[in-house]
Amino acid sequence: MLAVLDADYRDNCAQCACICFAEWESAEAVESYCVVVDGVEPYQPGAFFKRELPGLLKVLAGVKVPLEAILVDAYVWLAPNRGGLGWHLYEALEHQVPVIGVAKTRYRPAEAVAIPLYRRGSQNPLWITTAGIDIEDAVMMVSSMHGNSRIPTMLKLADTRCRIWGEPPA
Repeated sequence: MLAVLDADYRDNCAQCACICFAEWESAEAVESYCVVVDGVEPYQPGAFFKRELPGLLKVLAGVKVPLEAILVDAYVWLAPNRGGLGWHLYEALEHQVPVIGVAKTRYRPAEAVAIPLYRRGSQNPLWITTAGIDIEDAVMMVSSMHGNSRIPTMLKLADTRCRIWGEPPA
Protein backbone atom coordinates (compact mmCIF):
# COMPACT_ATOMS: atom_id res chain seq x y z
CA MET A 1 0.00 0.00 0.00
CA LEU A 2 1.15 3.52 -0.80
CA ALA A 3 0.10 6.77 0.89
CA VAL A 4 -0.02 10.49 0.16
CA LEU A 5 -0.12 12.97 3.03
CA ASP A 6 -1.18 16.62 2.98
CA ALA A 7 -2.40 19.28 5.41
CA ASP A 8 -4.50 22.44 5.40
CA TYR A 9 -4.35 25.16 8.04
CA ARG A 10 -6.94 27.43 9.60
CA ASP A 11 -5.83 29.68 12.42
CA ASN A 12 -3.88 27.42 14.80
CA CYS A 13 -5.50 24.20 13.57
CA ALA A 14 -4.49 21.77 10.86
CA GLN A 15 -6.52 19.17 9.04
CA CYS A 16 -4.28 16.37 7.83
CA ALA A 17 -5.27 13.82 5.21
CA CYS A 18 -3.83 10.46 4.26
CA ILE A 19 -4.89 8.84 1.00
CA CYS A 20 -3.92 5.17 0.63
CA PHE A 21 -3.76 3.53 -2.79
CA ALA A 22 -2.69 0.12 -4.02
CA GLU A 23 -0.46 0.71 -7.06
CA TRP A 24 1.54 3.61 -8.47
CA GLU A 25 -0.87 3.75 -11.43
CA SER A 26 -4.02 3.65 -9.25
CA ALA A 27 -6.82 6.04 -10.22
CA GLU A 28 -8.79 5.56 -7.00
CA ALA A 29 -8.01 5.51 -3.30
CA VAL A 30 -8.39 2.36 -1.25
CA GLU A 31 -8.75 4.23 2.05
CA SER A 32 -8.79 7.79 3.31
CA TYR A 33 -7.98 9.10 6.78
CA CYS A 34 -8.35 12.59 8.16
CA VAL A 35 -7.56 14.21 11.52
CA VAL A 36 -7.77 17.72 12.96
CA VAL A 37 -4.88 18.90 15.11
CA ASP A 38 -5.28 21.89 17.42
CA GLY A 39 -2.48 24.16 18.58
CA VAL A 40 -0.13 23.77 15.61
CA GLU A 41 3.13 25.69 15.60
CA PRO A 42 3.23 28.93 13.62
CA TYR A 43 5.02 28.77 10.28
CA GLN A 44 8.78 29.19 10.61
CA PRO A 45 10.82 29.52 7.41
CA GLY A 46 13.21 26.59 7.16
CA ALA A 47 11.42 24.72 9.96
CA PHE A 48 8.12 23.81 8.29
CA PHE A 49 8.35 20.34 9.81
CA LYS A 50 7.63 21.78 13.27
CA ARG A 51 4.23 22.89 12.01
CA GLU A 52 3.23 19.91 9.88
CA LEU A 53 4.94 16.81 11.28
CA PRO A 54 2.75 16.29 14.39
CA GLY A 55 -0.42 16.18 12.29
CA LEU A 56 1.10 13.87 9.69
CA LEU A 57 2.15 11.44 12.40
CA LYS A 58 -1.30 11.61 13.95
CA VAL A 59 -3.07 10.78 10.68
CA LEU A 60 -0.57 7.99 9.95
CA ALA A 61 -1.37 6.44 13.34
CA GLY A 62 -4.79 5.55 11.92
CA VAL A 63 -3.35 3.57 9.02
CA LYS A 64 -3.52 -0.13 9.86
CA VAL A 65 -1.80 -1.61 6.79
CA PRO A 66 1.95 -1.69 6.09
CA LEU A 67 3.06 1.08 3.74
CA GLU A 68 5.51 0.59 0.87
CA ALA A 69 6.18 4.33 0.58
CA ILE A 70 4.78 7.69 1.65
CA LEU A 71 4.57 10.77 -0.59
CA VAL A 72 4.48 14.26 0.87
CA ASP A 73 3.77 17.60 -0.76
CA ALA A 74 7.11 18.95 0.42
CA TYR A 75 10.84 18.45 0.13
CA VAL A 76 12.67 15.62 1.86
CA TRP A 77 15.89 17.58 1.48
CA LEU A 78 16.13 21.39 1.47
CA ALA A 79 19.84 21.28 0.56
CA PRO A 80 22.68 18.78 0.90
CA ASN A 81 22.70 17.58 4.51
CA ARG A 82 19.69 19.76 5.44
CA GLY A 83 16.51 17.79 5.95
CA GLY A 84 13.06 19.11 5.20
CA LEU A 85 9.65 17.86 6.26
CA GLY A 86 10.09 14.54 4.44
CA TRP A 87 13.39 13.83 6.19
CA HIS A 88 11.89 14.56 9.60
CA LEU A 89 8.98 12.24 8.79
CA TYR A 90 11.42 9.50 7.72
CA GLU A 91 13.33 9.97 10.97
CA ALA A 92 10.13 9.89 13.07
CA LEU A 93 9.17 6.63 11.37
CA GLU A 94 12.59 5.25 12.32
CA HIS A 95 13.58 4.72 8.67
CA GLN A 96 10.93 1.99 8.32
CA VAL A 97 9.01 3.54 5.39
CA PRO A 98 10.61 5.36 2.43
CA VAL A 99 9.47 8.95 1.97
CA ILE A 100 9.22 10.70 -1.40
CA GLY A 101 8.97 14.46 -1.50
CA VAL A 102 6.94 15.79 -4.41
CA ALA A 103 7.28 19.56 -4.17
CA LYS A 104 5.34 21.80 -6.52
CA THR A 105 7.38 24.93 -5.90
CA ARG A 106 11.02 25.46 -6.76
CA TYR A 107 13.34 26.02 -3.81
CA ARG A 108 16.76 26.98 -5.14
CA PRO A 109 18.93 25.48 -2.37
CA ALA A 110 17.23 22.09 -2.96
CA GLU A 111 18.19 22.01 -6.64
CA ALA A 112 21.48 20.33 -5.68
CA VAL A 113 19.57 17.32 -4.28
CA ALA A 114 16.24 17.34 -6.17
CA ILE A 115 15.39 15.96 -9.58
CA PRO A 116 12.89 17.96 -11.64
CA LEU A 117 10.09 15.84 -13.09
CA TYR A 118 8.12 17.24 -16.02
CA ARG A 119 4.84 15.30 -16.14
CA ARG A 120 2.43 15.17 -19.04
CA GLY A 121 4.00 18.01 -21.03
CA SER A 122 3.99 20.52 -18.20
CA GLN A 123 6.39 23.46 -18.42
CA ASN A 124 6.76 23.45 -14.61
CA PRO A 125 8.44 20.51 -12.91
CA LEU A 126 7.64 18.68 -9.73
CA TRP A 127 10.75 18.54 -7.53
CA ILE A 128 11.49 15.01 -6.29
CA THR A 129 13.61 14.26 -3.22
CA THR A 130 13.76 11.02 -1.26
CA ALA A 131 14.79 9.19 1.90
CA GLY A 132 15.00 5.41 2.04
CA ILE A 133 14.51 4.89 -1.69
CA ASP A 134 16.64 5.55 -4.76
CA ILE A 135 15.74 8.94 -6.19
CA GLU A 136 15.83 7.72 -9.81
CA ASP A 137 13.37 4.93 -8.93
CA ALA A 138 11.13 7.45 -7.18
CA VAL A 139 11.12 9.73 -10.22
CA MET A 140 10.00 6.81 -12.40
CA MET A 141 7.29 5.84 -9.91
CA VAL A 142 5.89 9.36 -9.58
CA SER A 143 6.06 9.73 -13.35
CA SER A 144 3.94 6.58 -13.73
CA MET A 145 1.22 7.79 -11.38
CA HIS A 146 -2.31 8.22 -12.70
CA GLY A 147 -3.40 11.60 -14.02
CA ASN A 148 -3.19 13.60 -17.21
CA SER A 149 -1.71 16.71 -15.66
CA ARG A 150 1.37 17.84 -13.81
CA ILE A 151 -0.02 16.78 -10.44
CA PRO A 152 -0.82 13.04 -10.07
CA THR A 153 -4.40 12.13 -9.19
CA MET A 154 -3.56 10.81 -5.71
CA LEU A 155 -1.73 14.01 -4.76
CA LYS A 156 -4.70 16.08 -5.96
CA LEU A 157 -7.02 13.87 -3.94
CA ALA A 158 -5.01 14.36 -0.73
CA ASP A 159 -4.88 18.13 -1.33
CA THR A 160 -8.64 18.26 -1.89
CA ARG A 161 -9.44 16.04 1.09
CA CYS A 162 -7.45 18.01 3.64
CA ARG A 163 -9.26 21.20 2.57
CA ILE A 164 -12.76 19.81 3.22
CA TRP A 165 -13.24 20.61 6.89
CA GLY A 166 -16.01 19.03 8.92
CA GLU A 167 -16.63 15.99 6.73
CA PRO A 168 -15.71 12.41 7.62
CA PRO A 169 -13.21 10.69 5.31
CA ALA A 170 -14.68 9.01 2.24
